[in-house]
Amino acid sequence: MERYIIKGGNPLVGEVEISGAKNAALGILAASIMTDETVTIYNLPDVSDVKVLLQAIQGIGAHVEYLDRHTVRINGSNISELSLDYEYIKKIRASYYLLGALLGKYKKAEVPLPGGCNIGTRPIDQHLKGFRALGADVRIEYGSISTSATRLTGTHLYFDVVSVGATINVMMAAAMAEGTTILENAAKEPHIVDLANFLNSMGANIKGAGTDVIRIKGVSRLHRTEYTVIPDQIEAGTFMFAAAATKGDVTVKNVIPKHLEALSSKLIEMGCQVEESDDAVRVYCKNKLRNTHIKTLPYPGFPTDMQPQISVTLALANGTSIVTESIFENRFRYVDELTKMGARIKVEGNTAIITGADHLSGAIVSSPDLRAGAALVIAGLAAEGYTVVEDIVYIQRGYERFEEKLQSLGAEIEKVSTEKEIYKFQLKSNAS
Repeated sequence: MERYIIKGGNPLVGEVEISGAKNAALGILAASIMTDETVTIYNLPDVSDVKVLLQAIQGIGAHVEYLDRHTVRINGSNISELSLDYEYIKKIRASYYLLGALLGKYKKAEVPLPGGCNIGTRPIDQHLKGFRALGADVRIEYGSISTSATRLTGTHLYFDVVSVGATINVMMAAAMAEGTTILENAAKEPHIVDLANFLNSMGANIKGAGTDVIRIKGVSRLHRTEYTVIPDQIEAGTFMFAAAATKGDVTVKNVIPKHLEALSSKLIEMGCQVEESDDAVRVYCKNKLRNTHIKTLPYPGFPTDMQPQISVTLALANGTSIVTESIFENRFRYVDELTKMGARIKVEGNTAIITGADHLSGAIVSSPDLRAGAALVIAGLAAEGYTVVEDIVYIQRGYERFEEKLQSLGAEIEKVSTEKEIYKFQLKSNAS
């Protein structure tokens, strides 16, 4: 079982290149099969979620060719299977984006009920509501969602709750429906905009992505395209808060600073310096951090995917901070692990009350999910002594070469598999 071993106490200093956005890539890869022509996608992150979805796409008969680690060519003209294997969906929740893509193109799809990180209830009722509004018959039976339609017709749909997944899935299906679809109370995340831009580059007619009203004029076919995925705002934010927690000086490059405004403003509130340029953000913190309060909200609010990382950083700040999680109810599962390291956090319902500690101490901790795993790595980097982070398979789902990028910033971190490797790491770091 692979783990990270970390010797904390080094400020992170330097520059780090941010990879393509995982969440954008997953929607775009699903949509790439909606044409019979060849699609080339650049700036894909080299992470396990992307690899699993590409395997799922191959599994239904599409041709997938890697041009390099970050570029893939896909042709969906020979898709023969409209039912997805459970092996893929249990590994990666975003496999269900193939529902909207296949329903739009073939008017039929079957996908097992999804898995993914256990961070709380993520109901699919808004997806199903959208498909039904477009005229599809939707059934849940034998653990799968089956959708079919003789034809899809445009509709006026109001989502009961803001749902990124439902917005993506229904937008794909509506792109090839007859007539015009209006989606109200739609999600506004950057990866929604990226997917809409990708579909438009294939000949779709989508307007309003990035606002809460998206208008889609259906087209009968889509065509070839070449497209570059946007940079990952969550990976960028993780390095920004790692800089703050370790009192470092890090420039995150290849980013869209506009996507990071909610994070930058909190870092400034906490006493960090934040400098923006066209495609980079520099974060440096020299003094003791100040407390603040946050509430996770849909974009452009503070992202739920950054809640564990800011909580770890606030565990080292002066005073008491309050973190309210309004998106996923199980997002505080990492708190028990963090308290092993000396953090003082009390969870009451969907709120964490964090009393800043003078320091954290190294411990053996386990990643309960993707973002919490990254947060525990930040804690280890800021802590005194050695930290072992277990179950890093979660982290590898969403962060490309995480330990290598941290090493380039001066972190003492290695991926290890055995106790002997941990011992060798400790000997080497003690000698230095």
